[in-house]
Amino acid sequence: MYNIIVVIIMALVSYIPRVLPLIFIKTQIKNKFIKSFLYYIPYAVLACLTFPAIFYFSSNLYLSIIGACVAFTLSLFNQKMYLVVLISVVVVFGLSYLFF
Repeated sequence: MYNIIVVIIMALVSYIPRVLPLIFIKTQIKNKFIKSFLYYIPYAVLACLTFPAIFYFSSNLYLSIIGACVAFTLSLFNQKMYLVVLISVVVVFGLSYLFF
């Protein structure tokens, strides 16, 4: 019974924030500041979830920093996301194999 109550509560907690904007915002948002703010929220959330995981991925902090620097450098050169991830992972695993 406890598990069913927990699932129902979690369903409500995840469903309510999705429904509230539909209930309260009836018209299209015309304010440029609010539109730009809402546009960048997914990127900010993704960065907040991904960035700490980079440093806890490897047991060695220096390898994590090197991998993050490689990914950041490749992204500055507008590489595709799968290439950035693939090359960064290969660099970290290669360095961990060579030095540790």
